[in-house]
Amino acid sequence: MRRTGPLKLCLIGGIVMIIQFFIPHKFSKNFFDGIVSWLIVSAIPALVIGYYSISHLHLNKIKRKKEGFGYSIVTLSSIVIMAFIGFMWGIEENSLFMKIYQHIQMTMQATMFSLLGFYMASAAFRSFKARTPEATLLLVVALVVMFGRVPIGESVFVKLRLPNLIEWILMYPNMAAQRGIGLGVGLGMMATSLKIMLGIERGWLGGTGK
Repeated sequence: MRRTGPLKLCLIGGIVMIIQFFIPHKFSKNFFDGIVSWLIVSAIPALVIGYYSISHLHLNKIKRKKEGFGYSIVTLSSIVIMAFIGFMWGIEENSLFMKIYQHIQMTMQATMFSLLGFYMASAAFRSFKARTPEATLLLVVALVVMFGRVPIGESVFVKLRLPNLIEWILMYPNMAAQRGIGLGVGLGMMATSLKIMLGIERGWLGGTGK
């Protein structure tokens, strides 16, 4: 029963959700909205577990004074301070909480992504070595797009009267490739969902899945 019960419940739930998707009725829509609300509610314990996990990890680092434990102190202090500010003064648009989020956290995120740009350029240079005609074409297109997305490149492209070249690359060849990848990912998700519903994939039950 410990195995068959969850499997049967998963199968019934999957079939019900598939059927309701093809029923254009108000009851079906309300049912779907109710399920989504329950999923949000059920995610709250996962959030609590996540906070416990990160607190446990960083507290152990601080107690044992492992390398980099100062960052753990900053992390835990930031969690406590932001939670306190949110509870005391709210999280409205002009609140202190949102000002800290917009002017500190978003700035740090932008800095992190700007640093990742150099790693992406380095990885692209190593990956797109022109050994074949296809790799050469990929390298040229990547360089054009990357160069055209920075201010200097944009000014050069305007002088060359090619302002729409990058947009054409992104809207047509790139979008076609993205849709192909998305279609493959969607089919993989459907196959995995069917395996879970039919009990072929049982890893989500814990243990070895046997």
